[in-house]
Order: sequence, then structure tokens, then C-alpha cells
Amino acid sequence: MKLSLKTWQRQVIFFFILTCTWEIVTRLRFWPEYLFPAPSSVLTSLISGLKDKTIFIGIAGSISRLLKGYIIATMIGMSVGVCMAQIRWVKETFGLLFLGLQTLPSICWLPMALLWFGLNETAIVFVVIMGAVFSIAQSTEDGIRNTAPSFARAASNLGAKGLRLYLWVVFPAALPNLISGMKLGWSFAWRAMMAGELLYTLPGLGNLLNMGRELNDMSQVVAVMLIIILLGVITDKMFFGVLEKRTRERWGLTG
Repeated sequence: MKLSLKTWQRQVIFFFILTCTWEIVTRLRFWPEYLFPAPSSVLTSLISGLKDKTIFIGIAGSISRLLKGYIIATMIGMSVGVCMAQIRWVKETFGLLFLGLQTLPSICWLPMALLWFGLNETAIVFVVIMGAVFSIAQSTEDGIRNTAPSFARAASNLGAKGLRLYLWVVFPAALPNLISGMKLGWSFAWRAMMAGELLYTLPGLGNLLNMGRELNDMSQVVAVMLIIILLGVITDKMFFGVLEKRTRERWGLTG
């Protein structure tokens, strides 16, 4: 008899087994509790952080900085990406520069940000922008360049020119690449922000991670890591995942 399980049932079983395995490993005492906490200790730390609202304050601080930097990075990245796709000399100059800077780890921008802006929130927002802007620009350029020329010619013959051509033809056709770039930029922005918050004391999830490290409280560290993972999953499922699904359906890419 073939056992058929729904997706959520498989996920529940998987994470249940994973948690049980985690608990068993901690009970074998290969490592001390302060280095490898049990799930029960992490849950206790998580509940404590929720009760005293430190986790809520950390989430609010991090999300605020993340959104500021990400929105700016998206506007700059898409603008530069469009220019690289349409203007040859921009592709040959800025395109090469952005390609090189994209390989640079986001944390490398932090010393420069601290020297330019000082020890404040602006420095972290700057690092977030630099972490996301290059991947968004490259994906925007790739999406526009991969748009079938026949689409633009057909639209031009029907009278669509300039901004209307981009809004109604080019951008919709490039949307799969744009969404992929925005999703990639979002993940890079998260990593850049965490690196900045770990090195500077501001209300945020990175600061909570650093506090746990300084206090040798690995339970708090793991609890905050789980919060970050949960936020990432929620963002993907409720925003980027929905956009990707609707785009694939619109373009007939679903099986």
C-alpha cells in the first residue's frame, strides 16, 4: 500500500525527526550545554525573549534598517540595470565595475561605511545598499537583454514608445529575472545587515546575537538564528514566492 502524504505533513514529520535527533545528540553530551544547547533550552530562551519583548524590538530595528537599504538598492539597481541594457558605454564601464564589485563580500564595505558615516545606523544602511544593489542591477540588465526583440518591435508598431514601452512590454517580459534579482538582493541585504549589527550596538537581531555570544548564552544565539530563518521563510513564501508563482502562471511556465 502506497503511503501518500501532503506537503505540510512531510514537512512536519521532517522537522519533528530533526528536533528529536537534535535532542538525542545533546543528551549524549558530546559538547557542554553552553556550546550545544538542547531544543528545550532554546525554546526557553525564545519564550523569555518574547515575554520581555527584546526579540520584538530586535525584529523591528532590523526590519526597519533592512527595508530602508533594500528599497534604495532596488531603485538604484533597476535604474542602473536599465541603463546597462540600453546604453553601450554604460554596459562597458559601469557593467564591468558592477560585475567586479558583485564578487566583493558585503562586510568589506563596513570599514568604509564607518569612516564615512561614523558609528550610526546610516553606516549599516549603506552596507545593506551595497550588499544588494549589484545583484539587482545585473539581474535587471539580464532580464531586459533576454527579452525577445519581437516583443518590442510589435509594441512599437502599435504605437508604444519610451516609458510606455518599458512599463507595458519590457518590464513584464523581464519580470522573472527581476524577481530573481530582487530575491537574491534581499538575501544579500540580510547578510550585510547582520554583519553590521554584529559589530555595532544597535537594537536589532544582530545585536541580540552578539549579546548571546558575549554572555556565552548559546541558547539565545540559536533562538535568534531561528527567528532570522523564520523571517526569511515567511518573506519568501508570502512575497517572493507569490510573485514567482503568479509570474510563472502568467507566462505559462507551470506544469
